[in-house]
Amino acid sequence: EGGVSCALGGRDGARARAPPGSWRGSEELEATGAACGELPAAMSNAEKVGYGAQNGGAGQAHSNGPVQHPLMMHSAQMSVGQGYHPAFPGPYPHQLPAKTPVQPVSGHLNYGGSQNISQRSIYPGPIQTPNRPLMGPPPVAPLQHVGPLSRMPLTAQNSAIMPTSSAPGTAFPPQSEWQHSPSSMSRPPVGSQANHVAPVAGTILSQPSSSGNTLTTNQYVASLGGSSLQNSFMRSGSAPLPVNQPVPSTYQPGKPPLGPPPTGGPSLVRPSIPPPGLSGSTVPQRALSTVAHPEGGVSASPIDGSSVQNSYDAIEGGGYMGLFASHPAPPQPQNPKMGRNVGYSYPTLPPGYQSVTGTSGTQFPPQSYPQASLGPNQLTSSVGGLSLHQNQQHEGLRQINLLQDRNVLPPTPLKPPVPNLHEDIQKLNCSPELFRCTLTNIPQTQALLNKAKLPLGLLLHPFKDLSQLPVVTSSTIVRCRSCRTYINPFVNFLDQRRWKCNLCYRVNDVPEEFMYNPVTRVYGEPHKRPEVQNATIEFMAPSEYMLRPPQPPVYLFMFDVSHNAIETGYLNTVCKTLLDNLDSLPGNTRTKVGFITFDSTIHFYSLQEGLSQPQMLIVSDIEDVFIPMPENLLVNLNESKELIQDLLRALPQMFTKSLETQSALGPALQAAYKLISPTGGRITVFQSQLPSVGVGMLKPREESNQRTSAKDIQHLTPATDFYKKLALDCSGQQIAVDLFLLSGQYSDLASLCCISRYSAGSVFYYQSFHHQQNPDQVEKLEKELKRYLTRKIGFEAVMRIRCTKGLSIHTFHGHFFVRSTDLLSLPNVNPDAGYAVQMAVDESLTDTQVVSFQSALLYTSSKGERRIRVHTMCLPVASSLADIYAGADVQAISGLLANMAVDRCISASLSDARDALVNAVIDSFSAYRSTILSIQQSGLTAPYSLRLFPLFVLALLKQKAFQTGTRTRLDERTYAMCQIKNQPLMYLMLMTHPSLYRIDNLTDEGALSVNDRTIPQPHILQLSVEKLSRDGAFLMDAGSIMYLWVGKNCGQDFLSHVLGVPNYASIPQNMTQLPELDTAESARTVAFISWLREQRPFFPTLHVIRDENSLKVSFLQNMVEDRTESALSYYEFLLHIQQQVNK
Repeated sequence: EGGVSCALGGRDGARARAPPGSWRGSEELEATGAACGELPAAMSNAEKVGYGAQNGGAGQAHSNGPVQHPLMMHSAQMSVGQGYHPAFPGPYPHQLPAKTPVQPVSGHLNYGGSQNISQRSIYPGPIQTPNRPLMGPPPVAPLQHVGPLSRMPLTAQNSAIMPTSSAPGTAFPPQSEWQHSPSSMSRPPVGSQANHVAPVAGTILSQPSSSGNTLTTNQYVASLGGSSLQNSFMRSGSAPLPVNQPVPSTYQPGKPPLGPPPTGGPSLVRPSIPPPGLSGSTVPQRALSTVAHPEGGVSASPIDGSSVQNSYDAIEGGGYMGLFASHPAPPQPQNPKMGRNVGYSYPTLPPGYQSVTGTSGTQFPPQSYPQASLGPNQLTSSVGGLSLHQNQQHEGLRQINLLQDRNVLPPTPLKPPVPNLHEDIQKLNCSPELFRCTLTNIPQTQALLNKAKLPLGLLLHPFKDLSQLPVVTSSTIVRCRSCRTYINPFVNFLDQRRWKCNLCYRVNDVPEEFMYNPVTRVYGEPHKRPEVQNATIEFMAPSEYMLRPPQPPVYLFMFDVSHNAIETGYLNTVCKTLLDNLDSLPGNTRTKVGFITFDSTIHFYSLQEGLSQPQMLIVSDIEDVFIPMPENLLVNLNESKELIQDLLRALPQMFTKSLETQSALGPALQAAYKLISPTGGRITVFQSQLPSVGVGMLKPREESNQRTSAKDIQHLTPATDFYKKLALDCSGQQIAVDLFLLSGQYSDLASLCCISRYSAGSVFYYQSFHHQQNPDQVEKLEKELKRYLTRKIGFEAVMRIRCTKGLSIHTFHGHFFVRSTDLLSLPNVNPDAGYAVQMAVDESLTDTQVVSFQSALLYTSSKGERRIRVHTMCLPVASSLADIYAGADVQAISGLLANMAVDRCISASLSDARDALVNAVIDSFSAYRSTILSIQQSGLTAPYSLRLFPLFVLALLKQKAFQTGTRTRLDERTYAMCQIKNQPLMYLMLMTHPSLYRIDNLTDEGALSVNDRTIPQPHILQLSVEKLSRDGAFLMDAGSIMYLWVGKNCGQDFLSHVLGVPNYASIPQNMTQLPELDTAESARTVAFISWLREQRPFFPTLHVIRDENSLKVSFLQNMVEDRTESALSYYEFLLHIQQQVNK
């Protein structure tokens, strides 16, 4: 098993011998790994550690079968306070009990932006990866300088020792794709597979108001009525309604809960990474005795008496699927006291509902469609079979010759395909903006998926701003006793007292409290409660979902104040924006803030209440960083607001005369970690250059003449593991680090971004930022920083994705840290982050007509409330290859392939990633041609659903992350890869394939009406110079930047009425704003551009360009369908695909 089997050959040989569904690159090499099940006892510890995990984690795989030895938490270690108040006024205890040093253990934890959990020979398989004094006079400042400082003892720092197997680029034993033979170690026996991923509590923050995170509460009055679905509720041939409603039955009391509710207060010991020795590959071999957990999970105590450390995994329901049918039902928790009144209260039955209204985000009306009251006979008679009829999805299968019909781009934004479900069930489905699958018809078997040569995966935007979100406050959160799935619209009510889980099919009792619907004031209709009427819902979590009291909002800001940084002028912009939005920071009376500045030394600022002005404390020993006066450096925002405002006003002038050019970013981050680790929170770093002194120092690696060599991939990987290790320490202490890089020179973003990637933070990059030379960047920073400061935030979050038995998840993509193999640790979660996962079909879904996916996010709101946001999506199962192609979501497929290609760039090479993208098109079109087309035709024939696949892949090849040539700087390329990994799909696609509009002839025909504004809706044009004309003006929306190209012969009306210039020659060279003129043309143009900007969380700069402008080259580079210096034109690319398909 541990040997190397490798076969090298040309493309033809690889195609002939590669198994169906392999993700192919230019070099057909994959690494071996254990898929699931425990490792043989005969293996040494070293072998177990290095066996079968991409980023240092060899753990239990997510199969849908019973787990032999589940790793659970000791019940005695679980101290959850049933009566704890979730909001604690007053200062949060700064010094918590000393924490045990944490050491991530190989085999138990996975690190990284993409986590490979279970490696299989399938198409969408994961891509394997391998003290100096101040210079010059001290800064002049009106602050009091404190003299020599005595060192104060601090809480022990977590020193995470990275396993060697987790380092990027680690060499794994290669595996030949076409010689793979599954063994008992690489794949579990089919008969031993049980319910998929263990539970995850999911919650998400409510919609922020314009002044921060303030909530508006109203009675939840979503209509729960609706027409009866009658007998024939299924469209002919569509997948059946997965819900069977209760029929009249004799009243039978549900089973009483077993065991008393949990007592005692929550433990103040912070959750941490499991201690050394708890490797996921070794612990399951120990004999465990299980006991019922108060929350409904399972606690396990080793027979030998040793204890297992508590973690979020136990609180959320457990990460291993060892929840057997014999477990007793969880006791019903008491309704905890909430930090504020939420919804209505009832004397005997306390559940309440409310609708949360915010000011931003896409409008999602409350979903309120009742389930049909149908009996089993009616359900059976209404199902016409699994085969999807041609009259329903004939459009997706309509054949199209791409070489003849090149104008396949729709004139309006592309909409996701609608799953082939009955319309009344589809109305209940989760919005595709939140939850999206690459295939809306799920293949019945892995073999069928392999034949289709399309990747199966999910793309999520779980914390998206929602205008309307049902929020439930209840003493009972109803979940499946086995797999811990949250009750949702797609469960099956057998009668009024029993419901069947739609993921593991276990029959559960309906709790007594759930029988009453406070909205309708009716007893005995559990299927009409909002939990069963909304695919997206948020729960106020009771205290057993807490490991400790909810943390206060803590914001620590770090500013680079070296000479180079001060020269850019960024400090003026940042401090002014902070001053303007200080009152809008999400939080409450417990909000704390702190500030650190650094050059070659580290400067702290004491903001203790009662001081007349802030005190600067300088620590020059960067080799052994310590925290002076730790009790006064993080202060309550409300109590010390005046001192904070004074500091922000003074900072931009304090270092103007500094000659210090060094940057000690690493030691400054260490200091910030020590300062904020007792509570957790968010660290915001502003950096302007390459770190040059202290730990984490970096050296220039970019050579302009070898900037984008396709084979030169080592500079895409970090130069040091310091930032990754520190990020893992931060994650263990519930700290996220967000990086703002403002630099005109190489700063090694590939190394720096690790501090954000592994701590669930965000990365912002402003190339060549300068307040005078690039004023448009100043506006961009102002707008994006305001959004960053005021957007909602979730603290100490965890997320888990569950799916129906038979499916499994094997790779994650995004910014996070994987805890317990499938629990994503998100110290901070923000509404602008997206995630992706790859999936496999482990068991045949022959007896299943629909499958469901559920994401659950458990987090602490800025108000100190523990919340769970749950999204559930239902999709039909298909048995024919034609149905798989008909339901393909080409945008989701392209987004998932982009994430996989980023990993291939890091693990192999840029050229290998590009080849793999092209091969994805070739393989899927070849499979379609050989299996679906009855008559072989000339040209390049594709199903209508995949007509845009070659175009989107060509756009990816020309995207900065994957393009070749000499124009792309290394930091630009790395930032583009960060965006692919962290952007929701809708923004990623806009950056990959921009939208082009003609705007010199805007009219009100077909316009939208938004808030009494009329928004023109011009058609989207193909990205080719053929669509440009010299007598027009064209707007290109590329996501983070917009170009307005004006032709030489553009009409005088547009020049004078929109641009405000008398003639073409008068257009300024650096025009970045449109004047607001009192003309109809100006009003339409400004309204359209403003509306486009409002659709995204970042601020795209606008550049008005004419033929002589230097930005014209960038404008033309985005013309995806035209030939560039390093890529084929769209037509040439189609010819290449045709040639390969016809081989």
